Amino acid sequence: MTLQITDVVDNGPNGPAGAPQDDGTRGGQKQGVAQRVALGLFIVVPFLAVLATVPVAWGWGIGWHDVVIAVAMYFTACHGITVGFHRHFTHGSFKANRVLKIAMAVAGSLAVEGPVVRWVADHRKHHKFSDREGDPHSPWRYGESVPALLRGLWWAHMGWLFDEEQTPQQQYAPDLVKDRDVHWISRQFFLFTLISLLLPPLVGGLWSWSWQGALTAFFWGSLVRIALLHHVTWSINSICHAVGSRPFRSRDRSGNVWWLAVLSCGESWHNLHHADPTSARHGVLRGQVDSSARLIRWFERFGWAHDVRWPSPDRLAARRAA
Repeated sequence: MTLQITDVVDNGPNGPAGAPQDDGTRGGQKQGVAQRVALGLFIVVPFLAVLATVPVAWGWGIGWHDVVIAVAMYFTACHGITVGFHRHFTHGSFKANRVLKIAMAVAGSLAVEGPVVRWVADHRKHHKFSDREGDPHSPWRYGESVPALLRGLWWAHMGWLFDEEQTPQQQYAPDLVKDRDVHWISRQFFLFTLISLLLPPLVGGLWSWSWQGALTAFFWGSLVRIALLHHVTWSINSICHAVGSRPFRSRDRSGNVWWLAVLSCGESWHNLHHADPTSARHGVLRGQVDSSARLIRWFERFGWAHDVRWPSPDRLAARRAA
């Protein structure tokens, strides 16, 4: 029987309930050179594609097939991360039936942001030490001067991905290690990476019935889409912990960044998330678009999700900043 998510999620300054105290550096598995080289390729190649978007769009344009494929893949993977990896697996904001659980784990894997168990372990550790020593990706790691903050922003955005120390999964995600479905999907990360890369050109080629359609779909729907989603996700770690409004009390520097809300599927309403990590809705104030919360609401109405932790007025009022 697997542990409940709430048994290991940080809901206070002492971090995951029952987890051994960690200074943020001990107990992690070492990341090998081969892993770091592969990681670099997964980051650099899609980023080069982003740099090439302007000349490619200028010279050859972008077809509506490519737009549809890229947008569909982007928001499928994005919600797999935000609804699945983050709100469900990491924080237990709701409970899901087995089919939905598996679907969310697969959809999140298509974002190519790492295996689900590794992703969850890193994020739970982030909440335990948020913006303090031991946080895997705080932009305040090196201090508060301008040079230190610039260095910290780079670290929080993507530098931490190359850190030699890895978060111990047995300590921070024991429930997912014991979950056969999730653990199997996590171990098949390379397979889902291939699917994420090859599905757009397959659809594009069949849709246009041409090799050119497959090639342009690969460029826009695979490479550009992956790079854009990567940098939007990493911006939550970097930008949303450096700037933004803070209407709610939290023990870190998490802020709300409105212009990232749509692309991040509601994750950039980051201040409320750190004030109330298990809340299923992050955008709780008027005008705060949160597509992930809307999707969870649909799951609940269809009977696929239950025990959803919606924020109540009293709960929000208790977390309001003075």
